[in-house]
Amino acid sequence: MTPRLAAVHALTAVLGDGRSLTDALEPLLAEFPEPRDRALVQALAYGVLRDYPRLEAIGDHLMDKPLRARDIDIKLALHTGLYQIIAMRVPDHAAVAETVGLAGKLKKPWARSLLNGVLRQFLRQQNAIMNTVGQDEIARTAHPAWLLEQLKLDWPDDWEAITTANNIAGPMTLRVNTRQQDRGTYQARLAASGIEAVPAPFTECGLTLHQAIDIDDLPGFNSGAVSVQDAAAQLAAPLLMPQPGDRILDACAAPGGKTAHLLESQPDIGELLALDLKPARVQRLRDALDRLGLTANCQVGDAADPATWWDGKPFDRILLDAPCSASGVIRRHPDIKLLRRPDDIPRLADTQQQILHALWPLLRPGGMLLYVTCSVLRQENTHQVEQFLADRPDARLQDISADWGRPMPAGRQILPGENDMDGFYYACISKHA
Repeated sequence: MTPRLAAVHALTAVLGDGRSLTDALEPLLAEFPEPRDRALVQALAYGVLRDYPRLEAIGDHLMDKPLRARDIDIKLALHTGLYQIIAMRVPDHAAVAETVGLAGKLKKPWARSLLNGVLRQFLRQQNAIMNTVGQDEIARTAHPAWLLEQLKLDWPDDWEAITTANNIAGPMTLRVNTRQQDRGTYQARLAASGIEAVPAPFTECGLTLHQAIDIDDLPGFNSGAVSVQDAAAQLAAPLLMPQPGDRILDACAAPGGKTAHLLESQPDIGELLALDLKPARVQRLRDALDRLGLTANCQVGDAADPATWWDGKPFDRILLDAPCSASGVIRRHPDIKLLRRPDDIPRLADTQQQILHALWPLLRPGGMLLYVTCSVLRQENTHQVEQFLADRPDARLQDISADWGRPMPAGRQILPGENDMDGFYYACISKHA
């Protein structure tokens, strides 16, 4: 298998089967021992998905009629060729030849002439085609119509900045395990290995790399010295402020970044129950904690149905990283733009409200719940918390005084790209005695 063929297979799994790009890539990347080949697979897969609406518009412009649904692999092969010509440092002749060669590897030799003709036509008319396609807002912003409309509604002054940020890959940011060393010590350790990094703003133990690298090249990664986590996600633990002896619930905890950060930041937590719905995700959470030398009570359970797992003892603090559209992390997961549907949003909002109301009785009077999403949609964020506060007279919104993000009617919102962070929402809700 070649890297380009692997990229087409991954893209077909996403667009054809509805799988996440992360899941689709994992077995394919394992086939390539060379970092250079793995990097090419990822660059093509992520790049094509990030630019998909524009590439689709170009393909539609070039072809007299659309390909059949069963030939989605050929359509995606064409997209990889177009993306190499437009956005990668691949010579035009190589991009055309490699793309045409995919037809045989996909066992569709009839597509050779089609791919060759369409790509060569694009090379001849590239400037004119790009100008024409650029007139279409969906193609220009590379966002589906429904999401573009919602961003304009929620963020009339910021939607263009959001779409621009979504189309730029986010930096690789690390969270230093302060149980092993402080941030400065690990930064020096990186420098000694020739890896440039600067402190991530607003974080206590975050470092942003000048250039992304393979995690196996990070000093001490396998022994738990450091984890990969965006700076915005690193704000959760300081906001929750775990105290010695606290009993904490981390609902919807997998893959475990925030769980681990809580344990790293407060070694004297009384008990931390890390909950997630799917066994495979809970196992992934356990593996992450094992690597870091941390321990938590990891359980499979539905946060919306505490009767199936709660022991009746109240929690001092609850972290609810709620299921959401993930519209704030599109720059890291461009498949979200294509897999998410407009009717997902009200369904997710209903789930968020169910979980909030289900977990609230588990919080002791005087305790705090931190509501978190990686969304930028108000229906999932400030509107959600406002509704909960109206429904629960014993709930009090705590002010978040911070230099990051922006204040909302309830909570605080970070938009994608602000201070080079992902889009996150936070709200602190205390329980009035």
